[in-house]
Amino acid sequence: MKKNFKVLFLAVFVAVASCSFTTKEFNDPDKDKLLLDLITYVLQKGHYDPKDINDAFSADVYENFIKGLDPLKRYFLASDIAEFSKYKTEIDDQIKNKDLSFFDLVYGRFQERMEDVKKIYPEVLSKPFDFNEKEIINVDYDKLAYAESKKELKARWKQQLKFTTLSGYYDLVEDQKNKEKGITSSEETTDKEDDIDLSEAGKKAKTNADEPFEPKSLAELEQKARETTKTSLDEYFDFTKDLERKDYFAIYLNTIVEEYDPHSNYFAPPDKDRFDLQMSGKLEGIGARLQKKNDYITVIEIISGGPAWRSEKIEVGDAILKVKQEDEKDPVSIVGMRIDDAVKLIKGPKGTKVTLTIKNVDGTISDKTITRDVVELEETYAKSSLIEKGDRKFGLINLPQFYFDMENYKERNAATDVKKEIIRLKEEGMEGLVLDLRDNGGGSLRTAVDIAGLFIKKGPVVQVASTGNKEVLEDKDSEIVWDGPLVILVNELSASASEILAAAMQDYKRAIILGSKQTYGKGTVQNVIDLNQWLRKNDMGDLGALKITSQKFYRVNGGSTQLEGVKSDVVMPDRYSYIDVGERDYPNPLPYDKIDAAKYTVWDGYIDYDETIEKSKARMAQNDQLKLIDDNARWIKERRDEKEVNLNFDKYSAEIEQRKKETERFDAINEYDNHLTFESLPYETALMKQDTTLSEKRKRWHKNLSKDMYVEEAVHVLEDLKLNNIKAKKVADIKN
Repeated sequence: MKKNFKVLFLAVFVAVASCSFTTKEFNDPDKDKLLLDLITYVLQKGHYDPKDINDAFSADVYENFIKGLDPLKRYFLASDIAEFSKYKTEIDDQIKNKDLSFFDLVYGRFQERMEDVKKIYPEVLSKPFDFNEKEIINVDYDKLAYAESKKELKARWKQQLKFTTLSGYYDLVEDQKNKEKGITSSEETTDKEDDIDLSEAGKKAKTNADEPFEPKSLAELEQKARETTKTSLDEYFDFTKDLERKDYFAIYLNTIVEEYDPHSNYFAPPDKDRFDLQMSGKLEGIGARLQKKNDYITVIEIISGGPAWRSEKIEVGDAILKVKQEDEKDPVSIVGMRIDDAVKLIKGPKGTKVTLTIKNVDGTISDKTITRDVVELEETYAKSSLIEKGDRKFGLINLPQFYFDMENYKERNAATDVKKEIIRLKEEGMEGLVLDLRDNGGGSLRTAVDIAGLFIKKGPVVQVASTGNKEVLEDKDSEIVWDGPLVILVNELSASASEILAAAMQDYKRAIILGSKQTYGKGTVQNVIDLNQWLRKNDMGDLGALKITSQKFYRVNGGSTQLEGVKSDVVMPDRYSYIDVGERDYPNPLPYDKIDAAKYTVWDGYIDYDETIEKSKARMAQNDQLKLIDDNARWIKERRDEKEVNLNFDKYSAEIEQRKKETERFDAINEYDNHLTFESLPYETALMKQDTTLSEKRKRWHKNLSKDMYVEEAVHVLEDLKLNNIKAKKVADIKN
C-alpha cells in the first residue's frame, strides 16, 4: 500500500464512519464510475481539510498518475505525454462527470508500451556488455526527459540494463575473489543466531559449499550476470501479466485520494484484508513495513519484536533491491516491481530464510539473511532497566509503542505497564527516569494521555480538532506516580502518540526532551470507512474501503504537531539528521497551524530547568563522539544525493572500495562505551532463571545501551536537574 507510513492510533480511531451526512444515491451500473463518484463524495464530506477539485488539483493528479506508472521514464514516449497533456486541466471535470477518458487513454497506452519493452530487454541482454567503456548513467529520473523515439527508449533501456548487470557482475567477481581466499558468502551474511541450520536447504548449501571450487572467466561471470538480470525481468513481467484493469484503476483512485493528504488511501478489497491483518498484529515475515518510492521498495518501519528488529541488520530508509529464497541459487530483482508482488517474495513461512540485497541508508550495498518469524508481542511491551553510575541509580523505560488490548483496555495497556515499571524502579532507589520513545510510531491516544498523567497532578494533555469541533483530552487523576527528574528520548521516527506525550511534557516543563532536531511530525488521525455501507443494493461485489484523515492534534500550548513535530530541548544528531524521513517528506501533507492554547499550569517542581538545558547543550557542543555522528550523517546525505554512477567496471569498483574505506572511520560510533551499568529488575531476573531466551534478549539490550551516548547524556541531565524541595514536599503531602 502506498504512502501509509505508520498507520497509528490503531483501534481507537480505526472506526467505521457514520453515513448520516448523505442522502445521495449511488447507483451507477459501471463499478469504476460508481467508485469514483462515491470516493470523491465521501472525501469532500468527511475529510478534515477537503480539497477544491479544480484545475490545480487536476494537474497534480495528471502528473502523479503518470509518474506512478512510469517513475523512471522507461515506458512512455514524449509523444505519449504530448497526447496525454490535453487532459492536464480536465481531470477535475472528468471526476465530477464520472468520465474515465484520461484513465482509459493512459492505461491503454501503458499496456502497449509494456509490450514494446518485452521485446527490447531480451534482445539487449542477448549480447555482452563492455564494462571497459567510459560511460556514466544519471539516476536523477525526475530531471530526465521522456524518450523522443523507440530507438532512444531502447538506448535508455540498454544503459539501465547495463547498470543492473554491472551490479550483479561486481557481486560475482567479488564472490569469486573471496572463494579464492577461502571466504564463503555465508560467512559474510549470516547471523550468529543462524549458525546452526538443520533445514534441507541448509544441508544442500553445506553440500554445495563442500564441492570443489572452479573459478570462471570474467566473460562467464558477465554472461551469468546478464542471465540473472533477464531472469529477474522475466519474473517481473510474469507478475505484471496477472494484473487486471481494476488493479490499475485502484492506482488511479489512490492518486486522486492522496491529493488530500498522504495518509488518506483507497483500499481495494485485497488491500483492506491486508490492512485488517496488520491492525490485528498478526504479521509473519521479516517484520518490516515497506513502501514503494520511485522504483525502489523502501523500509519505512521496523516492527518491534519482529525478525528484522531482532537481527539488527535492516533499518528505516534501506532499499531492498533483490530477494533470494533459501532454496534458490540466484536472487530476483524487485526494482520496479509492484509492492504487493515484492511483498509476496519477501514474506514466507516462519522458520524459512530469505536473503535480501539491501542498499543501505549510507549508500553501501550488502546481502542480509533474515530468518522469517512472527512478531514477538512481548518485545512490543514496555521494559525497564536500572542504570548504575557510581553510587547513584537511575531508571530507564523503553516503550516501543502505545499498545492496548482491543477487547479490554484494562486487561493490558502501555500506561499500566509503564506505571508498574516506575513503581518497581522506585523500589530499587531510582533518582531520575529516562523514558525512551525513540522509533516509537505511536498507537493508542488514550494510553498517551494516561502516561502523561503519571507525571503531572492533572490537566489537559492534547487537543483534538475535527471540522468545526474541538475536544481537550485531560488527565483527571490527581495521583503523581513519579515526581522526580524526567528525561524523554526521541528521534525522527518518534511519531503521533509519542509526539503527543513528549509535547505535553515539554509544554508543562515537566521533562527535558533530548534527541533529534524534531520528531516525525504526524499530527493527524484517520478513520477507515467501509464503502459497501453506502449502497442499499450492491450486486457489484466488495467495493473496498477508504482511509480518511478526519482529525488533527494540537499541543496544550495551541501548536500542532503536524509537520513541525516536537523540537528537542537538546539536539543530538543521528544518522537521519540530514535525511527527510518524516511527514514533510511526503507529498500533500496537511499544514502546520495553531489554535488557542488550553488552560494548564506549568510544572514548578524544578529549580534549574532552563540552566540544565543550557549545560547539556554546552556538553554536546564539545562532544567528539557527537561530532563523529554528525559527520556520518552528513556523509550519508552526500552519498544519497549522488546521481551519477560509473558503468566502467574499474571505476565502479574503485568507488565502492573508496566508500568502504570512508565508512571505516565511523566504526568508532558502534564501539563507544558510556561506562554505565545496566541491570534488570529483580522480578525479571527471577524470570530469566527459567527463560534463557529472555536472558539473552536482555543481555543484548543492555550491551546496546552500554554503547548509547544518548542514554549517557540523559543521565547527565538527570544528575543536573534539581528538584524544588518545597514543591516536592507539597506533592508528597498530596499523595499521602
